[in-house]
Order: sequence, then structure tokens, then C-alpha cells
Amino acid sequence: MSLFNIANQFIPGGVNSPVRAFKSVDLEPIFIEKSDKVYLYDIDGKKYIDYVCSWGPMILGHNNDEIRKNVIKACENGLSYGAATKLEVDMAKFICENINHIDKIRMVNSGTEAVMSAIRLARGYTGKEKIIKFDGCYHGHTDSMLIQAGSGLMTDGKSDSSGVTKNCAIDTISIPYNDLDILEEVFKKHSNNIACVILEPVAANMGVVLPNENFLKGVRSLCDTYKSLLIFDEVITGFRLGFGGASEYFNITPDLVTYGKIIGAGMPVGAYGGKKHIMDMVAPNGSVYQAGTLSGNPIAMTAGFTQLKILKENSDIYKNINEMSSYLFENIKHIINRNNLDCSLNYIGSLGSLFFTNEKVFDYNSAKKSDTKKYSKYFKNMLNKGIYIAPSQFEAMFISNQHNKQIIDETLNIIEDSLK
Repeated sequence: MSLFNIANQFIPGGVNSPVRAFKSVDLEPIFIEKSDKVYLYDIDGKKYIDYVCSWGPMILGHNNDEIRKNVIKACENGLSYGAATKLEVDMAKFICENINHIDKIRMVNSGTEAVMSAIRLARGYTGKEKIIKFDGCYHGHTDSMLIQAGSGLMTDGKSDSSGVTKNCAIDTISIPYNDLDILEEVFKKHSNNIACVILEPVAANMGVVLPNENFLKGVRSLCDTYKSLLIFDEVITGFRLGFGGASEYFNITPDLVTYGKIIGAGMPVGAYGGKKHIMDMVAPNGSVYQAGTLSGNPIAMTAGFTQLKILKENSDIYKNINEMSSYLFENIKHIINRNNLDCSLNYIGSLGSLFFTNEKVFDYNSAKKSDTKKYSKYFKNMLNKGIYIAPSQFEAMFISNQHNKQIIDETLNIIEDSLK
């Protein structure tokens, strides 16, 4: 009996996250045993060049020597205390001192929890109830965020989830990404009751979709006009587009920002932060309650703090991964053009997506025009030839600091064969 069949007996769908299921590409999932640098190794010993990078956080590559050494050392002192530690203070201080739009930050255990907490804080701070999100932007699996969400829900052809009540959904307004006119209409209609606008500044869960010129600036301006908070969900872009994330990249300052696994070097962690006068609304200082026994876990803090210090002290890492990303994605464009393929490509910094549609992808509806059956065939070819990409048309490819031209050239040859 295969491991997947065994898993199906004890785990819903045989996986602990739907994006691992390989359902949309008509395969059983592979089970990974170990990783190193740019490589994953499955339980059968097959090696893959990895472009998923644990969905983004392995920006230094897998199994980084310094992170591993520090984590092992931290484990010798114990795994969890349920009490305050110097490690979480050091981590918070480091982030606040190096990210201009963060005065205070609260550690949590996932990006989903960070978003949930930031939205509650926005409502508590403004005294308003409704929130605006954008179609195809994925902000975790809390009830109010599963309205026109992206990622796995797109692959499954669902716009939301069973179990989300009408009363919960009624306070979430989801509108097209990159459309300032509709955003302004919604603000005018609900002018006194919009607590916040939350968005991925670069959408990465309907595939990578870039903001139009002046879109983020326009969102910021409308939030200011109607006295609503702007939340940047930087679970994907934080510390990847640059040390200051999308805010630094686009020179737009959000009121609150949420982070995910990249600040734990891939370990289960998240955080939300912002200006002091907003963050001081959080308990125990203020009336917005949020708690977590494992928040600021010493092992996760050690891994994350080590990774962030490496990124801060070695700015050439961003130069390298962006150069390697440009080399990969520009050459994919050449492959598309010289073979007259019905594909389009979006990328920014060290993440990008190949869409199986010849139309420009700029929002949820244009992303949905992608041919998922063609992507499934492409994925199978890539996997068979030792390239691991996301088992979904609507996810990103990520570059790490361990990818080099030799590895990318090998990948490009396989991409061209697979596309043909």
C-alpha cells in the first residue's frame, strides 16, 4: 500500500494542506524526506530542483548551515516555555529598528493568524465593521477571508468555503484587484463603516499578479480620505522583494503589515505590526484581545532571527536572487516567443508565474482564463524530469540564493521540452 493510501486513512485527503494534494494535476503527492540548498529528496530517493522553496520562506536555500546550527543549539535549552524569552524581544527589536513603518510588532504562529489579528485590530482601532479585500488575494483561511479567495480555492473552482456563514461574509467586500474606480465606489457607498483595506501588494495566490502603476498609491490615498487602515499582507513579499518588502519596493507605507513563515526561516510563525498608536490597542495594553501560547516560540525565533540578520547584513543576496530570477524568467519569455506558445508570464523580484493563457494576467478573472489542463501536463513533465514547481497553476515560482546559472540553464532546457 502506498504512503498516500495510508495517509488517506488518517488525514483528510491524505494531506495537511490542500495545496499539497496534487489533486489539480491528477497525481498523488510526493512525500519529501530531506532537503539541501536547491534540492528536495523524496522518500524514494529521487532528487528535484526546487522552485517552491516551502512556498517562499527558504530565501537562503534549504537547510542553511548557520540557521541549522543555531536551531540545534537552541533546542538544547528546551523547545517551548509558554513564557517570555529574550529571543522574542531581540527579534521584535530588530524588526522595529530596521522596518520604518513598524514601531511595535506582535508574534503569532502563522500568516493566517497574523491577518486575523490585524483585521480585528483595524476594527477595534477604527470602530468600524466592514473590510475590503480583492478577488484572488489569499489571506489565510479565517472565515471572513474566504470570500473570492485565491490559491487552492481557485484550483478547486470555489469562490469561498462551506462553513462560512452569511453573517460573517456580509462584512467582507471583495472587489477586482487593480481597479481603483470600483474601490472608490465602495468607499462612497460605505463611507463611514470601512475599517480597513487588506491586500497582497503583489498578488501571489492567483499566480503572481503585479499592481498597476499608481494602484497601491491610489489605495493608500483612498484609505486616508475615508479614514480607514491599509493592511499589507506581506506573507509572500515581506523580506523577499527586499528587506523592507513591498512597502520599501513601492515606497508605500501601510498602517499595518502581516508576515508569515519567512520570519521563521520556514518554521511555523507569523507576525503583525505597525505604528505605536495602533498597536497599543492590542491586549494587554488595549481592548483588542489576541493571545497565543506558542507565540514567540524560542526555536522559531532563533531560526527567523538568524535568517533576517543574514539578509540584513548581506545586501548582495537580494542582488543575486533578483539577477537569477531575471535570467530565469526572461529566458522563459524567449522560449514562449520562439515557440509561439499560448502562455504569458508575470514576475517581480525573485518570484513569478507562468500562465497558460496568451492574455495579459492582471486580476482574478484574467488569471482564471488559464488552461489548468495544460498546466497539469506541463507539471507532470517537469516533475518527471526532476523539477519541482507548485502543483497548481495559481501559485508562484521562487528563487533562492542557492540557485545559480548552471542550475537555471538545466531548468530552462527542461522547461522548453516540457512546454513543447
